Amino acid sequence: MDIKKIDNRLKSYNEASGVISYYNNSKIKLNEYGEYEEKIDNTTILNGISPNYTDITNEDEISKELYGNLDDIFYDKRIGYYKSLYVGHVAEGNYRKNASSGGVGTWIFKELFERNLIDGVIHVKQTSGDVDKLFSYQISKSIEEIQDGAKTKYYPVELSEVLEIVRNTPGRYAIIGIPSFIYALRLLSKKDAIIGERIKYMIGLICGHQKSSTFADFMGWQLGFKPGNMTYINFRKKLPGRRSSDYGIEVHGYIDGKYTEKISPTSELLGQDWGQGWFRVFASDYTDDVFNETADLVLGDAWLPGYTDDSDGNNVVIVRNEAIDEIIKESLKNGNLNFDDTDADTIFKSQSSGYRHLYQELPYRLYKRDKEEIKRPKKRVEASDDIQPKRRKIQDIRENISINSHIYFKEAVEKEDLQYFIDKMMPLSKKYQQLYKRSLLKRVIGKLKRMF
Repeated sequence: MDIKKIDNRLKSYNEASGVISYYNNSKIKLNEYGEYEEKIDNTTILNGISPNYTDITNEDEISKELYGNLDDIFYDKRIGYYKSLYVGHVAEGNYRKNASSGGVGTWIFKELFERNLIDGVIHVKQTSGDVDKLFSYQISKSIEEIQDGAKTKYYPVELSEVLEIVRNTPGRYAIIGIPSFIYALRLLSKKDAIIGERIKYMIGLICGHQKSSTFADFMGWQLGFKPGNMTYINFRKKLPGRRSSDYGIEVHGYIDGKYTEKISPTSELLGQDWGQGWFRVFASDYTDDVFNETADLVLGDAWLPGYTDDSDGNNVVIVRNEAIDEIIKESLKNGNLNFDDTDADTIFKSQSSGYRHLYQELPYRLYKRDKEEIKRPKKRVEASDDIQPKRRKIQDIRENISINSHIYFKEAVEKEDLQYFIDKMMPLSKKYQQLYKRSLLKRVIGKLKRMF
């Protein structure tokens, strides 16, 4: 693929968090590929505001400022600073039942609110009556509103509107976000004292990559809901009796003018192999922050033996903030949480595949951009082609899949032909699968040789 010939909107390094739009008082909108696009006239303001355009600091320096001098703090190069590490779920109420995994995200917001440590929660909720933008960041100011924002949404969102509200509405807020969004907010807080003062707690998610809105459109279309006819989607529908990783998707909307609700296991849908990266946003391939290193509390799925067998789901939990650490320890004593103590190696193993792609193989993606003489971000790793030839091929096909999925889907919508998209994507998907089959075969042969 000659990336120089690709539409610039599909190869932007901007994380499109809306922080730039807020700071620069400029516009942000969803483009025709389902990705947020910020209008930036003055690029000089980006250094120190936008994660992938900042070279005056990095996540190491910011996290050290935040947590490096705390009592009883530990550090691991892979996962960052931490006071406590756990795997488990919320035991009280319906927090776990209503969550994508262990329910810890919504629960900690409830705790902060009930203890009068915050006045509002900034999180992602369903929009009302807008089929072109199914989810957005909103502010909740009651327990009921907070609980209504449960579950993971694999959908583009941005912060400019809620940041404007925070600036104009005195109060104490907590927010949740992916690594690039939390880091962008930490950078913004250094330049905007009001935002820095009012956002008291930043809760981080572990995120493999961002999806465009066309991911949701494709899931719905496979179930019969044409783009524009879907009114609701639950990306993480728990399926009782199955492994937590074997979840479903629930979609509501209109098929041939009739309101319909459908549920399907994700294993029966195309585009659900996260390694392949269908509809992956280009900028998310240029973060080297896997474990949300500047967040006060970090939550991810516990993709670990002994935990994935439970269909109700569990979280891996990294605690950095002292107040949150005390809340969790108190709640463990009174039985509101069912957590197991764990170590950095276990936390890392839960996300090892994502870490290999985002951090360990980022040098190769940087090397490719340098070789193509394309400007790219300065990261905490250096450009290098020193990876196995097979892994280079995997990286190359992932980039082809993510970019072409947007191009072919746009064409399919224009043609009103879902099969056109599938026919275009399947050769790329099969090529990717074949690479992994060869890899598995080599591992088996290698193991047999060692045995005999």
